[in-house]
Amino acid sequence: MKTDVRKIIVRSLFAACLALGAGMPAAQTPATPYEPMVGQDGKDVVWVPTQEVIVEKMLDVARVTPEDFVIDLGSGDGRNVIGAAKRGARALGVEYNADLVEYSRRMAAAAGVSERALFVQGDMYAADISQATVLALFLLNENLRKLLPKFLDLKPGTRIVTNTYEIPGWNADASETVRESCTSFCIVFLYVVPAKVAGAWRMPEGDLTLEQSFQRLTGTFNIGGVSVPIENGRLNGAEIRFSANGVEYAGRIDGDTMEGTAKGRTASTVWRGMRVTAGAGSGFKA
Repeated sequence: MKTDVRKIIVRSLFAACLALGAGMPAAQTPATPYEPMVGQDGKDVVWVPTQEVIVEKMLDVARVTPEDFVIDLGSGDGRNVIGAAKRGARALGVEYNADLVEYSRRMAAAAGVSERALFVQGDMYAADISQATVLALFLLNENLRKLLPKFLDLKPGTRIVTNTYEIPGWNADASETVRESCTSFCIVFLYVVPAKVAGAWRMPEGDLTLEQSFQRLTGTFNIGGVSVPIENGRLNGAEIRFSANGVEYAGRIDGDTMEGTAKGRTASTVWRGMRVTAGAGSGFKA
């Protein structure tokens, strides 16, 4: 009899424990931190990360220093921005995927660069890039084509580095291919935003008319009533070079003025030009 009573008591206590457990909230399983997957869909492109060796090469080619403000449009997991911040630059990533933004912030914190590496959720086509000195991008040709007008409005001398894909219609100022430790997407292209110089300029010797296709210049120089073509015309940011009638001109653009030195066969002189009329449109043609 005593044994039966003991069994009844044990069963009752066991049932009570089950009932108590059923009334308690279930233990919360810690959420798994978000991890991006190569090839996942995005708003404009699928996400494929730039290999670390290419990140470093892009920053090398752009000559990023602590004086720079680097922006990455479609910044993904933030590696371009974090890489720039590690070099002491201020850097900003614009990414449409909110999960990737938070992930990038975690990675920046882990790298100890949160104060210099910022990330915002937004549309890269609407982003304000006007203060950038460097753009570090891994985008498709079509994305770059849509962004081209914004690129050309950047301050002359701004450097744009792209991974593998070229900006349509614009010949790169330089390119480098990484052959070691890179399996795919291994080319870096550099573009230097040129000043807008298309139009008519008044020079001491006469009138200079310039046509511009990105960093390349053509045109004529009317010297003493004789029109001669300019040769080897080229821009590097705000720096200009061309030759005409055997004289080599080198100078710098500042808005509607430019000045520099002219080197002839026997002597060098200082020259200064003033823009009389601007070229049609933006001054650029493909």
